[in-house]
Amino acid sequence: MKRNTFSILFFVRKTTSLKNGESPLFVRITINGKRADISLKRSINAKEWDTKKSKCKPKSRSANELNHYIDSVQHKIMSIANDLVEHGQLTANKIKDIFNGNVTERTILKIFADHNEKCKKLIGIDMAEGTIERYITSYKHTEEFIKHRYKCNDLPLSEINHQFVKDYEFYLKTERKCAHNTTVKYLKNFNKIVRIALANEWMKSDPFAKITFRLEKVDKEYLNEDELKAILDKPFDIPRLDIIKDVFLFCCFTGLAFSDVKSLSSQDINKGIDGKQWIKKRRRKTKIEFDVPLFEIPLSILKKYENHPDCKIGNKLLPVPSNQKLNAYLKEIADVCDIRKNLSSHSARHTFATTVTLGNDMNLKAISKMMGHSSTKMTERYARANETLISKEMNKIEGKYKVS
Repeated sequence: MKRNTFSILFFVRKTTSLKNGESPLFVRITINGKRADISLKRSINAKEWDTKKSKCKPKSRSANELNHYIDSVQHKIMSIANDLVEHGQLTANKIKDIFNGNVTERTILKIFADHNEKCKKLIGIDMAEGTIERYITSYKHTEEFIKHRYKCNDLPLSEINHQFVKDYEFYLKTERKCAHNTTVKYLKNFNKIVRIALANEWMKSDPFAKITFRLEKVDKEYLNEDELKAILDKPFDIPRLDIIKDVFLFCCFTGLAFSDVKSLSSQDINKGIDGKQWIKKRRRKTKIEFDVPLFEIPLSILKKYENHPDCKIGNKLLPVPSNQKLNAYLKEIADVCDIRKNLSSHSARHTFATTVTLGNDMNLKAISKMMGHSSTKMTERYARANETLISKEMNKIEGKYKVS
């Protein structure tokens, strides 16, 4: 590898005379034949300058102070140069900019905020609204962690290292009370911002280089037949809970994910091959097309909200609140219905796969198509063989084998 040629020269610009009769003092940095001159905001009588030694000649207090200042400038320039060499960015002008304070180091939250603003403009093009919401939440957690741990509003990229990531993980699990998988998801969001900085060579080393995060396998909650019927039969006088009940049941009987039911419009309802009403739509998350025939229960729910003001304003078929509110209210519904499960919007999708479809002997390929999966392997994560299904299958062979 070719070595850099590097020199530092202090000199007096004798051709320039200031009002006090002295000449300005400069330092010249030359790297690989390219130079940059920096004014030191000091002046000296040109006759008192020792060109060979690059120092002030007379042995006086003012001369000693100036010589000490020259030594400190040389030390500062060497320190800047060493840092730039380490990052592969050594140039004379770069040293000049840093010395004069003209370079502001990029900060992690500024890059994070810029990323989120760009993502917002891609909603409906390359990104789903739910994805943006997760990045916004991740930004807030990162911001709060920096305030909590470092007592400041932002951090330069040079401060984002291996220890930062480990401390952030600890903070999410202890202060924010995040479960392991939730913590991993937030850290993966944060890692994307780090990768942007690395790709642009704003960071030299990867703070995630020696860190591996693995999601723990979790069996998602779903409703069995009795629990599904309990919610179906339970009347609610509180409007917000009644809406949440209907949205949740609609997803239980159609398999729609939260982002898909939230964006559901009249354009997504079409006549199917059987002459009945079908949902024909592309998943917002994967862009994969899915088709779901509508039977009595989901159709009656759509009918109920035909004239709901929120639906008319937003050109939507159901008044779906935020995912956060939906999940919070679902916990109330579960308590009222005496269901001891941690229900969420995603529980409805698992209920559709396991209880409503596979539990009623529907073909796995058909279930996969309705759920908008690219393969039945993904569907198998949702449609699980529970005790009810196993019992039903075993009943098929009951009596076939007997003890002689």
